[in-house]
Amino acid sequence: MNKRQRFTNFLVAFAAILFIVACQTDKQGFNFEEQGRNVPLFSADSAYHFIETQVSAGPRVPGSEGHTEVKKFLNKKLQSFAEQRNVYSQNFHRIVYGDTLSLTNFISSFGINHSDRIVLAAHWDTRPRAEKDPDDKNSPIPGADDGGSGVGVLLELARIFKDNPVRIGVDIIFFDGEDYGKQSDLEFYFLGSREWGSNPPVPGYNPRFGILLDMVGGENAIFPKEGYSMQYAPSLVDEIWSVADKKGYGDLFVNRRGAPISDDHIIVQRLTGIPMINIIHHRVSDSGKVIFPEYWHTQRDDLNIISKNTLQAVGDVLLELIYNRIPK
Repeated sequence: MNKRQRFTNFLVAFAAILFIVACQTDKQGFNFEEQGRNVPLFSADSAYHFIETQVSAGPRVPGSEGHTEVKKFLNKKLQSFAEQRNVYSQNFHRIVYGDTLSLTNFISSFGINHSDRIVLAAHWDTRPRAEKDPDDKNSPIPGADDGGSGVGVLLELARIFKDNPVRIGVDIIFFDGEDYGKQSDLEFYFLGSREWGSNPPVPGYNPRFGILLDMVGGENAIFPKEGYSMQYAPSLVDEIWSVADKKGYGDLFVNRRGAPISDDHIIVQRLTGIPMINIIHHRVSDSGKVIFPEYWHTQRDDLNIISKNTLQAVGDVLLELIYNRIPK
């Protein structure tokens, strides 16, 4: 099947969804309630393996060998989990700092017959420079946590969705080009979410909410309630953090306000109106300044700082939310 035919099938499948959504008048939005349903088990070992596969390919900087190799890996894995007709590669180009970048967003859909949908997202590229590294500032980072961990968790969820049908439609998006911009040059960050938000493959797409995962695998991670997330969807944030607390993960999902962080979720919200929150490892200083982990944007962002306990916590919380907290 050629790319044009796959894209046509993708649009046909979603056209039915959009028709039902347009006819729907009682969308439940952000209501959450424990449903008494069985929740599948998350495998931190599997998520770790997906991160390991990405890191072993090398940095995933657009235009690099690692980027090409992981692009093939993601496409193959997503098609094995969501079926070929439910995976779409959104290819686009951007000129950044004189370089023409060939970029790809991946969109994969589960529960294709459900009109009521949510979005889960992460970025799959890695940073082309390690400006925070004390010794090697010009080489790209390995990106085990910053990029790799979010993708690893979502690939494990995709594997679970394949064998455990969801009761609400779930769309997984992997954004490319999130981390290409130079420090403080936000114009050239978030390239993938800008493309997806400005040119959605399915016009009128209107899920309940979105959840962005960014740096969700680090050892001793802390996830406060990110500032923009509390503006866009505070009840969703509160529900996720409440689930985490009940599961014994309150030391990771700490019940306090975090910093407002520029990331893909603000681009999605501003361009599409979809309320998207961000689960991201950071701390806030007494003066209100955001503090990222010490390995952030350095060569130390490798497999040595990935914690299976952190991956397990994030996976458990998301599965509980998706399978047991969203009323139908």
